[in-house]
Amino acid sequence: MAMQVGQAEADAEDQLNNTINTTPLVDVMLVLLIIFLITIPVVTQSIRLELPHERNVPTQTKPENVLISVNRDGEIYWGMERIPDIEALVARLKVEAVKEPQPEVHIRGDLDVRYEAIGRVVVACQRAGILKVGFITEPPAGIAAQQ
Repeated sequence: MAMQVGQAEADAEDQLNNTINTTPLVDVMLVLLIIFLITIPVVTQSIRLELPHERNVPTQTKPENVLISVNRDGEIYWGMERIPDIEALVARLKVEAVKEPQPEVHIRGDLDVRYEAIGRVVVACQRAGILKVGFITEPPAGIAAQQ
């Protein structure tokens, strides 16, 4: 595959070679293609493992667990009692944090609540020294029907 630029003259010795020799380029490309075809299966191999299957474990509600709910407006509830602000929540959580054994805190957040409101509750638990914090969710409709 050659390309000639300019007019062809009668005297071939005085004429410059204006063509591009593409043969070495094609050779290099074929070698690269072969190298990639050989190395790709080696890269994609992985160790054969049996990974665990996802499963929804029902929450075992103990009377000592703390249930905190956050509605779509970001209001925080301890059980059924509304908590006025984060400082009041931290104060109540500190009382629970010193109990032996320390109760778990279960956070229920509305589907439409901003993550910021949930994050504030998690930070309050951290400030109070709570070690176990969990989130309560509902399984998808298809999974709930199977169980």
